[in-house]
Amino acid sequence: MTLDIRGITIDLSAAVRAHIERRLRFALGRFSGRIGRVVVRIADENGPRGGRDKRCRIAARLGRRGTVLVEERGEDLQAMIDVAAERMGRVVARSLQRAVA
Repeated sequence: MTLDIRGITIDLSAAVRAHIERRLRFALGRFSGRIGRVVVRIADENGPRGGRDKRCRIAARLGRRGTVLVEERGEDLQAMIDVAAERMGRVVARSLQRAVA
């Protein structure tokens, strides 16, 4: 599983990048052999105006099964990343279970 983490309109510190990687490896680690690439994009849509303006979009490539996408919006960057990573773990598990059934 390859991770591609980028900030769009926002600078991501090394600590935030490490947090994203840690959360995704925890949520997706058991599926890492079946996931090719995970793309994470973090954006601050309103800039300094505040509000629920931060967006975390995670896309995971599941080989021939296609790509699954999760998007989360919020004010708190780390909490938003945690929720998005957890949701991605559930979505990947569900997608891979359907492929076996």
